[in-house]
Amino acid sequence: MTTQSLSKFEEKLRADLEALKKAGTYKRLRHLTTPMAPEVHMEEAGDVIVLSSNNYLGLADQAEVVDAGKRGLDKYGAGTASVRFICGTFDVHRHLEERIAQFLGTEASLSYVSCWNANTGLFPTICDEGSAIVSDELNHASIIDGVRLATKARRERFKHSDMRELEAKLQAVQGCFPIVVVTDGVFSMEGDLAKLPDISELAGRYGAITVVDDSHGTGVMGTTGRGTIEHYGLTGKIDVITGTLGKALGGAAGGFVAGSSALIDTLVQRSRPQLFSNALPATVACSALEAIEYLDAHPERVAKLRENTAYFRTGLQKIGLRPLEGESAIVPIIVGETSFAIAMSDALLRRGVFVTGFGYPVVPEGTARIRVQISAALTRDEMDRALDAFEGVGRETGLLK
Repeated sequence: MTTQSLSKFEEKLRADLEALKKAGTYKRLRHLTTPMAPEVHMEEAGDVIVLSSNNYLGLADQAEVVDAGKRGLDKYGAGTASVRFICGTFDVHRHLEERIAQFLGTEASLSYVSCWNANTGLFPTICDEGSAIVSDELNHASIIDGVRLATKARRERFKHSDMRELEAKLQAVQGCFPIVVVTDGVFSMEGDLAKLPDISELAGRYGAITVVDDSHGTGVMGTTGRGTIEHYGLTGKIDVITGTLGKALGGAAGGFVAGSSALIDTLVQRSRPQLFSNALPATVACSALEAIEYLDAHPERVAKLRENTAYFRTGLQKIGLRPLEGESAIVPIIVGETSFAIAMSDALLRRGVFVTGFGYPVVPEGTARIRVQISAALTRDEMDRALDAFEGVGRETGLLK
């Protein structure tokens, strides 16, 4: 690129950024100086209550989980320094993958450096010429991008949780093989659950395999935190599960695909993120493995999360806010325009509550929201202080009359 072309390119970038600032939709990164916990110290705002973290079970700074990572760092070093099939596979990867499979009730699993990599590695690998993918329109961006990479497959979308349209799409792709139906277990922006019993029944009727990304359900849903599939009593009846180690399971990083042994071996052989990316750092694998063990030993964390979510949802309703209905730990409050959601988020931060406003293009225009995410580690005092802040900001902004 010539100097003149580079200058024009930089001008365009600056102009685009300035337009975001004028529209009130410019995102600013916040810098934490302490571990992720119910309350953290932020450079820009001091001590704040966190209501925007995926730390659903409070395991990100749990001593046992942290110590397991430290031991892993001492034993295995800072990184794998290689992709899996060359020399980057350590024994802890096998231990973690066996434990994930056992935890979810599948034959096998395979870890990735993120669930994004898991989803973008899965669909192009299993969906070739003559296949079809039918996807819920509100699925996570990683599913959308993974499906886009399956360029030889026929790709269809159905309206969010519309089982009649899903059936029509399945009828339309008969003759394709394989047919894959994919959905989030918990939809991250809505907080609602996929209709997995209906999806499973339709998939069986029309010869499709089911894929569920349960990133926001693992550790959250089900009596023992095994996710949306356990919640519905469908353990062993969903063909493929993808998920993350970066939310309820310790909150560090990493993702996985769980399914049959043949599927996992196929991904080892052909999945591009496996073939061309370094393996999950062993220290993260160690901490994630301990997080699963901790969850199994402390199912009361899941019950506490459910209790906290119900308490906070009821508190929001008492002050006059109307969060979307849902059974997960995600409690979205629709506020309208993106700039308003960001301004409300900033106002809450000034009152000591860190919660993020989401707008377009993450959600459709006019449906911007404050997305509250509850943790089992939050105390009643912290939730009460956060509710006071919501009431104050709600009146200050005119959201509460």
